[in-house]
Amino acid sequence: MTGLGYSRDRVRRHVESGRWAIVLRGVYAIAAGPLDREQTLRAALLYGGPDSLLSHRSAAEEWGLRRVSSGARAHVTVPYGRSARCQSPTRVRSRVTATGPVARVGSVLHPGVVVHRSRAHAHIVHDGPLPRTGAADTAIDLATSESTAREAMTSLVSSVSSRIVRLDDIRERLEKRRPYRYRVALEQAVRYMSNGVQSVLELAYALEVEQAHGLPVGARQSPVRVDGRTLFEDVDYSNVGVDLIVRLDGRRFHAMPGVAFRDRRRDNAAELAGRPRLVFGYDEVVDDPCGVAREVTTVLRREGWVGEWSGCARCEPLAHL
Repeated sequence: MTGLGYSRDRVRRHVESGRWAIVLRGVYAIAAGPLDREQTLRAALLYGGPDSLLSHRSAAEEWGLRRVSSGARAHVTVPYGRSARCQSPTRVRSRVTATGPVARVGSVLHPGVVVHRSRAHAHIVHDGPLPRTGAADTAIDLATSESTAREAMTSLVSSVSSRIVRLDDIRERLEKRRPYRYRVALEQAVRYMSNGVQSVLELAYALEVEQAHGLPVGARQSPVRVDGRTLFEDVDYSNVGVDLIVRLDGRRFHAMPGVAFRDRRRDNAAELAGRPRLVFGYDEVVDDPCGVAREVTTVLRREGWVGEWSGCARCEPLAHL
């Protein structure tokens, strides 16, 4: 503050008199009301110091990759070697002397700051009103901050399925900025997406149903002509000599009539072609992958598949398969 003409004594007097509030160490608010989300993030950038960037969930919030609650901590990335430390939530210490809305004494003024450091800081900057990490770097940071490799894969697929992040950009960033965590898992997620997996639900089916139970790998996004339009099937087992189609429906309800009509026409086209089909939703695949695998295996066998069922650790004995 001395660079702006405010001595330490003057700052202290403003705080003690209630004109200003301490938001974070070295960051002050001269307004009386609670901070909105943009002010919260700007305060975190000021706290991080020159060249600080919003990153991880805060950058994802700005990119539209994730929804974050207004009370979530702010994440910033600073150049490696910067002395900034993580900051705990701060509370209103005294009533601010001003007219209009006033933050209640004891209420949370700022949710706190999580500080990350990067040696590649100069290569991950996306300039803007609120500087942040680039979209692909943000997606990778989100993934590497997950608790398990599986959650990291799911996070990366979720980011790419948003269509805000391009898969080609993820490939480039993984090559140029190799992650220190979950590298193998993230590369595996990229391979799944390269082979047609386009959603978290489709990834769960590939891992928990097909891979975990020794089922054949179906073709993804197989084109089909319906009413003169090209639509795509989620999983098509004709590549292993079976006409089974598996559709993965992530919507609990069809909000748009056009979507429901398209799916009915696709169902009718499959029926007219004499192709068996199974449809599974998110809860079925995630909560009961063994049950899904059992049904898929039953139809695969009925249609001529002679492969071996391997089952998984959660499966009950399935002698009839």
